[in-house]
Amino acid sequence: MSNGSAAIVQKLWNYCNVLRDAGLSYGDYLEQLTFLLFLKMAHERTEAPFNQPSIIPAENDWPSLFEYEGIALEDHYRDILQNLGREPGMLGVIFRKAQNKIQNPALLRRLISDLIDREEWTALDADVKGDAYEGLLEKNAEDVKAGAGQYFTPRALIRAMVEVMRPKPGDAIHDPACGTGGFLLAAHEYLSKHFELDSDQKKHLRFEALSGFDIVDGVTRLCAMNLYLHGIGGDNSPVTTFDSLASPPSTNYEIVMTNPPFGKKSSITVINEEGEESKEKAIYYRDDFWATTSNKQLNFLQHVRSLLKIHGRAAIVVPDNVLFEGGAGETVRRNLLHQCDVHTLLRLPTGIFYA
Repeated sequence: MSNGSAAIVQKLWNYCNVLRDAGLSYGDYLEQLTFLLFLKMAHERTEAPFNQPSIIPAENDWPSLFEYEGIALEDHYRDILQNLGREPGMLGVIFRKAQNKIQNPALLRRLISDLIDREEWTALDADVKGDAYEGLLEKNAEDVKAGAGQYFTPRALIRAMVEVMRPKPGDAIHDPACGTGGFLLAAHEYLSKHFELDSDQKKHLRFEALSGFDIVDGVTRLCAMNLYLHGIGGDNSPVTTFDSLASPPSTNYEIVMTNPPFGKKSSITVINEEGEESKEKAIYYRDDFWATTSNKQLNFLQHVRSLLKIHGRAAIVVPDNVLFEGGAGETVRRNLLHQCDVHTLLRLPTGIFYA
């Protein structure tokens, strides 16, 4: 991380400590930063030298936040989040189901005026902006109590997997459990550094090559912003909130890389007639699966295979039980070894995913 990135991370993180005293978690703070950063950067693009039309309605844009104080500011900010959450494209992904978690208007005003507004974010190059945000994500992942680490794969492991996979210009690269976007970013970095890309290849890499799903709205939001700050994507987000396992894929890819959620069983949230929520075991009945099971890892392993084009390649993190479990596990392994070229099994050090 550059000195400029580290300085921004420290500045933003110092203010997080103030908000923690007001009851905000690291994750809540990072979400609010995401909303406000996006509003500020969208406004900057309407000014010189960009002079682009605003993608955000005037009544919901960055300058409108300076027209209110106190409770009126809090109410206006809440309205902005709700309104933009109904918009299509990148706006809809960033603001989908967004809520204001800063209940103290004075702290909200300080975050807007003293922290976000004082920086010209679009004047920073992508490495500074992206590395700063990535640094915040990593700090958030260290917050063990919030369980944030489950969405953050160690970057050293990701880089090693990408280097082994060796993506090429023109490849379509997908992560069906994208978390905060580590694999997609590392693939983008690898292609940018290892190849002299022409203008068409650069355009493909920025807008078309990378895609991902995550089932959690808040995580998809962080991933979309992470990619955006690294200069990936445009008005449309490369990632979407979606249950990857719910249906057979409509698109196939040259490369799939993923670290799907660990946990023995898949579950879904069911709401009864009284509006009460409960968790039920999720079993996915799919014609393209070799075995029907509630085992989340086995389902993701089968799904990743179904995502690949002929001669496509995949790298996936799995827990040990996938390698020796009987029943559905044995069925999946037999088919995998029969129909695919299982090239490498790499044993990782114990505890690598825990802060």
